[in-house]
Amino acid sequence: MNKTDKGLHQRNPHNAPYDFEELILAKPELKLFVNLNKYQNLSIDFSNPEAVLLLNKALLSHFYKIKNYDIPKGSLCPPIPGRADYLHYMADVLAGEGKIPQGKQVKVLDIGTGANLIYPLLGASIYGWSFVGVDTEEKSLKSAQNIINNNPNFKDLITCRLQDNLENVLFGVLKKDEYFELTICNPPFHKSYKEASAGTIRKNKNLGKKNEKLLNFGGEANELWYPGGEISFITKMIKQSATRAKNCLWFSSLVSKKENLSVIYKVLKQFKAIEVKTIEMKQGQKLTRIVAWTFLNKEAQKKWKEKWA
Repeated sequence: MNKTDKGLHQRNPHNAPYDFEELILAKPELKLFVNLNKYQNLSIDFSNPEAVLLLNKALLSHFYKIKNYDIPKGSLCPPIPGRADYLHYMADVLAGEGKIPQGKQVKVLDIGTGANLIYPLLGASIYGWSFVGVDTEEKSLKSAQNIINNNPNFKDLITCRLQDNLENVLFGVLKKDEYFELTICNPPFHKSYKEASAGTIRKNKNLGKKNEKLLNFGGEANELWYPGGEISFITKMIKQSATRAKNCLWFSSLVSKKENLSVIYKVLKQFKAIEVKTIEMKQGQKLTRIVAWTFLNKEAQKKWKEKWA
């Protein structure tokens, strides 16, 4: 799990600065938004949602051969390098001391896939894994399905599933007779609209912008906040994962706030997780972490992995 001096995973192709000339070739419309910054380097205005979306489209096309990508206005527009990092680190967790498993036999459940469907797209492109993308919003899943329809090379690797009970995280979407190598999740980390709004204002100020519009960075309600915030969401996920202990090799979630880790560890201990891993990820000034857990001992993990050999 080595990092480069840029902070990203060693297999992440985004460790180098963006080559905007190449990216413009992949998405010519991006050229209108590329200018010299104060350091005399080519860049975009990262507070402009249209520019960020076009950058994402260019990255997806150039690096991941995803040519037809779009999301509804106001939806969360995810930073591609950080999303790819999560998948690279979890590939290492799955591999353990062996080879990284590749191919559609590796099944991944993406909790809260959103309208952007970004983790399934990246995971299917990088490693050939198959995904079930789950969301509580029908309109988000409609957008996700449109992305699949517009990129038919992924139609056999990605399916979408509705979580129709807002009280559940895994129940209802991780069935008793299903088995996944991995679950991933980028949980809504704000507790309320007010907290999410304050977070966006801080982001704008960091970028030197006075615009305080909440959706400047994109994101629907279910993508940005959840009653009790990420600690409530992850706690519920852990409790429900314990009842599906043998249905998944590794459960995982992003954790944005370091102060939440102690509570998460206590809950994992309470529900008898056998092994817990915490992986720090850094992208520029942003630091986040993955917490991954399994209820399977080493022998059971080894037996599970035999099918990859």
